[in-house]
Amino acid sequence: MDTAIQAKVNTWLNGDFDQATKDEIIRLQKEEPAVLADAFYKDLEFGTGGLRGIMGVGTNRMNKYTVGMATQGYANYLKQCFPGSVKVAIAHDSRNNSRFFAETAAHVFAANGIKVFLFEDLRPTPELSFAIRHLKCQGGVVCTASHNPKEYNGYKAYWDDGSQLVPPHDKNVIREVQKIVSVDDVKWSGGEKNITIIGKEIDEAYIEMVKGLSVYPEVISRHSDLKIVYTPIHGTGIKLVPQVLERFGFKNVSVVEEQKTPDGNFPTVVYPNPEESEAMSFGLKLAEKTDADILCGTDPDADRIAIGVKDLHGKWVLMNGNQTAVLAFNYLIEARKTKGIAKPNDMVITTIVTTPMIGRIAQANGVACYHVLTGFKWIADLIRQKEKKENYIIGGEESFGLMIGDKIRDKDGISAVALLCEMAAYEKEKGRSLYEKMIDLYVQYGFYKEQLVSITKKGMDGQQQIAAMMETYRKNPPASINGSAVLKLLDYELQKGKNLKTGEEWKIELPQSNVLQFILEDGTSISARPSGTEPKIKFYFSVNTVLEKAADFEKVNRQLEEKIKAVIGDMKL
Repeated sequence: MDTAIQAKVNTWLNGDFDQATKDEIIRLQKEEPAVLADAFYKDLEFGTGGLRGIMGVGTNRMNKYTVGMATQGYANYLKQCFPGSVKVAIAHDSRNNSRFFAETAAHVFAANGIKVFLFEDLRPTPELSFAIRHLKCQGGVVCTASHNPKEYNGYKAYWDDGSQLVPPHDKNVIREVQKIVSVDDVKWSGGEKNITIIGKEIDEAYIEMVKGLSVYPEVISRHSDLKIVYTPIHGTGIKLVPQVLERFGFKNVSVVEEQKTPDGNFPTVVYPNPEESEAMSFGLKLAEKTDADILCGTDPDADRIAIGVKDLHGKWVLMNGNQTAVLAFNYLIEARKTKGIAKPNDMVITTIVTTPMIGRIAQANGVACYHVLTGFKWIADLIRQKEKKENYIIGGEESFGLMIGDKIRDKDGISAVALLCEMAAYEKEKGRSLYEKMIDLYVQYGFYKEQLVSITKKGMDGQQQIAAMMETYRKNPPASINGSAVLKLLDYELQKGKNLKTGEEWKIELPQSNVLQFILEDGTSISARPSGTEPKIKFYFSVNTVLEKAADFEKVNRQLEEKIKAVIGDMKL
């Protein structure tokens, strides 16, 4: 074993760590030395969103000690920024050890003299964002690894507006966490009196907030029997989605029995991700059996949503994240306009890798549309900048996330379920399915089709391979892709745009981010973006054309599918 790795292992074997941890290290030394090396070859990085990693012993794993050290650094920074009384809220999802990590964080904060509001049991991530604002906290934490496989857990840090950390706080917290070099630097206990357990009272305030987002309650009352199927995929959504739908007035909600119970082993799925058809398969079966109007699914921490609908042939299909966002954005813009509650300063926010179709819809309806970097913290940051000047309605991105209204500052699968079910009722009253509505929007605004390709590079050198891939694209961009010239190269890391035809350059007025975009002459856009939390790189493809009439949908859809395949093939991914 590398001497530096061995030195770190020895520190844990000889330091103030519990015996179970030491016993596991000894077992790995004998039985799985490669696993032990991976667990110690680096420190689990506290990134701009917090921690995420595989659970287990070691500096490169999620465990009591890495969570405690991160919390100590975060506590130190909060106390620097808020010299008086500091309050934080803490929530967790259904993953294995999430409660333990949440309680560990609570005890460290409390030992540092910080007032802690700890949820009594698992709760969705969006409720944590809401609680921070509702309880006037200075920060917060939710223990979740979102939709990652069961081996993972994570720790997301929040600021006083209910948003995840943005500059300068993200980098400043990272610096403070890096100063905690030993478990002996952590205050582990002694402040238990500073912990208050919260629960039902926050649930009620949150549910009432979501109910206030409804645009057409009278439509729901006429279609209260709308057939809804919902799956929480063994996660936290079960705590609030059925209650919110009931409060909205929906009376015919079927919850998928096999995925109803919260379970960190996620026994019915490989990935507890509603983006995956496998994770939604039980929901699709129940939707077909009950002849439902809409299927909704949320991920383990209930911040993401996926929906299923019947296509033109009556077959159940899952909408992708871009389609779901288009439907939601259009509904709020259109419904508010029809009802006469739209404001001249209404605005919506989307991200640079989300379908351009949202911008087209907003522009056609006289609504300002802003594009930010990927991540809801950037949507929240822009809301903060434009508060009292512009009226935020909805934000969202292609990764199955929506944020409706400004009472929370992170993506919210709970309110999204309610809104999309209301939209299904609204369209049903017009004699139309959501699928047919989507086609009508393509006719009205242009047919945009997107696809995501994710490439994972595992092992110690995974990140380096991805970095090399990005550097090649940056220094040697392709001249053409699939027969269409690359017109523009947008480099968000260098904050520079360039017209490759004319040589014209301009500054991109967004924070630095390691994203590259190729805009082709035929309107195709391709974005390359490494993940900040996993050894993964994502490629986002968007193509578009005119759809003259609804009857041409399937033919044009096939043409766009072939075009995306050809583009991906030409890039040799």
